[in-house]
Amino acid sequence: MKQLRFYGGLSIIQWFFFLLATSVALPIVIGGVFHLSMEEISELMQRTFFVVGISSFLQGWLGHRYPVADGPAGSWVSVFVILAGVAVQNGQSTKETLQLLEGGMIFSGLLLFILGATGLVNRLQFLFTPLVTGSFLLILALQLSGVFLDGMLRLQGDSNLNHEIAVISIGVFVLVIVLSIKGKGWIKSYSVLFGILFGWLLYFISGQSSNIISTPDSLIKFPDILPWGAPSLNIGMAVTSIIFTFVLISNTVAAVTAVTQVIPPKSEKAINQTISRASKAGGISHVFTALFSAVGVVPLPVSAGFIRLTGQKRIFPFMAASLALAGISFVPTIVNFLATLPSPIACAASLASFVQMIGISFQSLLKDSLDERRLTILGITLLIGTGLMFLPEGLFRSLPTILQYIFSNGLIVGTILVILLEQLWKPKEMKKETTKLPINKVG
Repeated sequence: MKQLRFYGGLSIIQWFFFLLATSVALPIVIGGVFHLSMEEISELMQRTFFVVGISSFLQGWLGHRYPVADGPAGSWVSVFVILAGVAVQNGQSTKETLQLLEGGMIFSGLLLFILGATGLVNRLQFLFTPLVTGSFLLILALQLSGVFLDGMLRLQGDSNLNHEIAVISIGVFVLVIVLSIKGKGWIKSYSVLFGILFGWLLYFISGQSSNIISTPDSLIKFPDILPWGAPSLNIGMAVTSIIFTFVLISNTVAAVTAVTQVIPPKSEKAINQTISRASKAGGISHVFTALFSAVGVVPLPVSAGFIRLTGQKRIFPFMAASLALAGISFVPTIVNFLATLPSPIACAASLASFVQMIGISFQSLLKDSLDERRLTILGITLLIGTGLMFLPEGLFRSLPTILQYIFSNGLIVGTILVILLEQLWKPKEMKKETTKLPINKVG
């Protein structure tokens, strides 16, 4: 019994650090983009921990009911970054831009909730074929690999390679991979936890500076509501939010599909119900996130990679870790300490989980045979979706704002492209079936 409690405790700690690792990096990125002060970044991190903890618990309890972590969406981060550039170009204040993003998240959240509550999300599932889901997962992994690799190799805001940090980060990445493959028993199950703790220790021993935040004024502090101000919305953001809702649905379907490859569902009908519940919970989470002025959170498909990496399939440790993360957000001293977790270490541990997600994306792609049609669609999607990531920053600034949002985001363009090609270019067999008319015998 004691041994079970010990391993259960380790499972909670590992899930806690996984939730932490997926939450800590992107607020720092957003803080840098919008030129937030260190204290503002710390407050954003506090709100992010709170939102991620509550949202993950909500999904595990009432939503998809799988141990799938919610976290700041890389797709939303790209919209934040693009809008920051547009604001600078148009001479807008960052506060106005952040208020617009709050409005966009609320609008997307309401749409997502309505689609889930009415069951319309299940009628849209025909759009999200294995080819679409696999392509989405692959582009998402490639897009975020750049963010995490950049964070591994240098300090935030530093344009030069930091050799010591790079060596430590790569060491953490390799350690997690090796332990997950070669480790035996409980060592394999807690490879991510060991990697983070080992990297954090090396970071401290090497004398690398970590984030320093002033001592909090109070022991307990509730996360601020709407610290960026009242939400606003314009036509451009409304249209973008409608388009982006399809990306959020694709993300939800991809996350559920990925985790069902690790934890098989009871039936196909159960998957439909799961996605419907997950959409409703995701809509609530988006509104909740906007009220606490954080980056929009979504179920992270990389969680399936983490589960496969560690073998942690039980829901209880995950939900306990989610509540723990939300709980510690009320204690500024703990938040400030966790905020000192070096971003390169968090990025390295997250990138290790993406190795498994790449494999899951290929499994999804290979569910149907890759004939000439599917290979062509996949090739076009990857070339354009990933190619957009390498274009010069600000290339689309001459376009209307709404088109800047879309074309500057390879994940959005890739997702829309693969859905359109999959639906417009039907297989020959399907065309024959649809063109055959029933013959009625007369007389």
